[in-house]
Order: sequence, then structure tokens, then C-alpha cells
Amino acid sequence: MNLNLKNVVAIIGISATTTVLSILAFNKFIKPNDSYIEGKLPANYASFFMGNAPGSTVDFTPAASAASPAVVHIKTKTNAKKAEANNQPKQRNPFADLFGDEDMFGDFFGGPRMIPEQRASGSGVLITADGYIVTNNHVVNGADEISVTLTNKKIYKAKVVGTDPSSDLAVIKIEATSLPYLVYGNSDEIKLGQWVLAIGYPLNLDVTITAGIISAKNRNININSRQSDKPVESFLQTDAAVNQGNSGGALVNTSGELVGINSAIASPTGSYAGYAYAIPVNIVKKVVTDIVKFGTVQRAYLGISYPKDGLSEEEIKKMEEELNVKFKDGEGILVTDVIEGGSAKAAGVKKGDIITKLNGVVIKTSPELQEQVSKYKPSDKISITVKRAGKEMNVDAVLKGKLGNTDLASSSKAAEILGGKLTSLDKATADKNELEGGVIVQEPGNGILGKSRIEKGFVITHLNDKPVKNVDEFYEALKKNTSNSVKLSGVYPGYFGNYAFILNLTQ
Repeated sequence: MNLNLKNVVAIIGISATTTVLSILAFNKFIKPNDSYIEGKLPANYASFFMGNAPGSTVDFTPAASAASPAVVHIKTKTNAKKAEANNQPKQRNPFADLFGDEDMFGDFFGGPRMIPEQRASGSGVLITADGYIVTNNHVVNGADEISVTLTNKKIYKAKVVGTDPSSDLAVIKIEATSLPYLVYGNSDEIKLGQWVLAIGYPLNLDVTITAGIISAKNRNININSRQSDKPVESFLQTDAAVNQGNSGGALVNTSGELVGINSAIASPTGSYAGYAYAIPVNIVKKVVTDIVKFGTVQRAYLGISYPKDGLSEEEIKKMEEELNVKFKDGEGILVTDVIEGGSAKAAGVKKGDIITKLNGVVIKTSPELQEQVSKYKPSDKISITVKRAGKEMNVDAVLKGKLGNTDLASSSKAAEILGGKLTSLDKATADKNELEGGVIVQEPGNGILGKSRIEKGFVITHLNDKPVKNVDEFYEALKKNTSNSVKLSGVYPGYFGNYAFILNLTQ
């Protein structure tokens, strides 16, 4: 018995000694220099100790089942139409008086050619139970017929309520009741790495759901400049698979809330290659509300000029010298000019100021500035935080519209019927052609303008024989037109003579 007890004591002693020696040797020779071994984590892992650590695998089925019935398939038809063989003024067809404008000799004299009927498809999102649908402007732009198919296979004819090429959004309407619809989320609360679902009708397939994460925010890919001279871009970037036909579809979070409208993809082939872009829902809400309530988007402007993002060191240094200011790219928006009569000028913003916040929201890049300003309308009051001489200060501004006043814009049915893409004539071209100003037809479009004999490049100098020097004056004059027709006069730069066209605005 004593022998066994001695053996047990000896074994315990040897084990304890071995354990102590092992710990000493590990601490001295083997222990890695790792803060986690010491019971600590880097600061960027702090959220894992605040109840935010991921739990079980994310289940997408509740969000998918809630959101998919409210995403619709949009199909469009554009009728065959006449198109010109080139962009130069047409020669006079000597046989027109005998055979009419569309005679067999037309093509020999730059006459009309036919663009065949076109059909396309996209996606849309129901936002009310009575049939209001938000989609992309490029999905429905120029369409003569629009049909909407729900997930239950019911088909409805749709009409366009209003469009906003600047943000590439449009609102259409079907006549129905008790429809499923999506609730708005808050895109300002979206975080990088957050799971999202893209829902739509890609490649003419039935409703399709893909999953991914938010890989970037406030992206500007300069795609809306194709349809607007004042594009608004602050995209959410995601790696959820999006293809042709997904345009206008929903981007939803795992709670099934709408956080964006899928709008574009970045791809060398035109098909999904890793990145897709969605319009943040907070921009969508503003545009949709304006279109439904006012018939047009109430767009506000600060009235400042600022440089593009991602400047080189040389460019920054040059601006610092010109404005006598210290500036680091990404610390805010450097004001390089303040427009006379604009909101910023009236609020006391100066050249060389650095805008760091709008209504308390931090602003670091131009897409962030665009996104924040796009949420407001003329006459709204906002607080602007600027850094001047190294010190931050707040100024209050009353936002103005593009005409330099606080009046809300009114919808112009004539402008919608006319269609086309018009921009103000640049000063160099105006001087070269001895013009005081004018409006250049960038694209005739599919409205009345596109069906007329006016061609791309035509400069409108007069509307109903009254001079118009820029786009704003043109549309203001068009609003005041009380006739069923309008007379547009102007020139083709580089060609002799003045041209006048009388367009019938009735449909």
C-alpha cells in the first residue's frame, strides 16, 4: 500500500514538473508574436465582441419569397420608323412634288430609310398596390408599347408616368389593385460586405434570383451621360450576377427591403463579369415621389464647380497654388468656383472652401455629393459644413433649381411629346458661327422631334420666332406655347442658310 502511494506521488510530481517546464519553454522559444494568443484582437475586429459576430449561415429564402412576387417582367415594342442615311442636311428631292416625300427615289437624295420594329425586355419593381412600377429609363425610353407580366403570368398594358434620364429612372403604371409590392429600405445604412439579392428577368428567363455582397458604394461609372448632360450617379456595386434583362429589377437586403434598382453591369463582353451597379433606393424614392406628385423631378443645385475625383499629385498641387489652399484628395469637395446667383454663393461659400458635410452627412467624393443633393428639391434648406483656412464652419443654404430660383419645376407635356436630347450650344461653336447662343440637337430621339426632318447637329436658335440661347430658355418657351404646333428655326453649323420646321405636337 505504501509502495503504491509512493508511486502515485512520484507520478504526480513528474507530471507537474513536466507541465511547468513545457510552459516555460513555450513562452520562451515557441510562442508566436500574435495578439490573439494574448487574448486581444486588432481594433477592426471589435464588432465581433459586441454581438455582431456572424451566426449560422444566412438564409435567403424569406427575402426571396417576399420580394420576388413584386418584381415584374417588362416587354417593349418600338414601331418601325424612318431614319436618315447620314447626319448631314438632306438634299432636295426633285421628285417629291410628283410622288410625295416618301417616293421610290428618296434614298438617292438622302431620303428616309426604315429602321425595323424593335422589341426588348427588362425588369421592374412594383412599389404600390395599385400598379405603380419603377424601372430604368433606358428600359422604356422611346417604346410605343409596354407590357408588364407578373409572376402569376397575368399580363397588363402599361403607360409611362414620367422619366428621369439623369438618374436613369422611370415610373410606369398598370391598372390593377391589391398587387404585391416592395417596401423601401435605407441605402444610407448599407454596409460593405452586406448580403444582397438581385431579382429580375435576365436573358428573357422567368424570374431569377442571384446573391452577392455590396462590394463598393458611391460608384460613378459615367454611364448616364449617354442620355443626359447632367447625369446623377452614385451606384451601389455588387457581385450578385446581373445580365441583360435585369435592368430595372430589384436589389434587396436579407430583410426583403428594396435597397436599389439594378441598372448597369461592368463587362468587356456585355454579359456578367463580376460587377453590377444599382441606383440607391434613397435616390429612387426621391425621383419616384417627384414624378408621381409633380410630373417631373424637382432637382436642386448647389451652384459650385469642383474637380473630378482621383486627382494626381501634380493636379492637386496646381490647384492648391491657384486657390491658396491645402487639399488632400478624398477629404471633401474642393470648391473651384462659385456660380453667381446660386445657392452656395448666397450662403457664403467661397472658392477654395472644402465641403466636408451636407446636413451632417460626411462628403468625401463627388458621387457622395451628387447623391446627397439629389435627395432635395428647390427651396429646401440645408446645412453645409466647409473647411476654410483649416477650420470647419457651418453655413445655411436655400437650394435653387436650374433656373436659379426656388420655384418648383412643372411638367411640360409638350417637352415629353417633343422628345430628343438637347443641350446648350457651347461658346466656341456659337462664336465660330456668329451666334449668340442656341440649343443643339444631340439626338432626335423617338418623339415628334425624331419623326421630323430635323437631324442630329441642328442648332435651334428660335422657337416661334423668339430667340432661345440655351436649353433652359428653350424649355421655358416651350411651356408657354399654347398652340398644337411649334416652329423651330435654326442652322446646321458649317452649312449655309437658315432652316425652319413646324412640328405638330398632337398625338
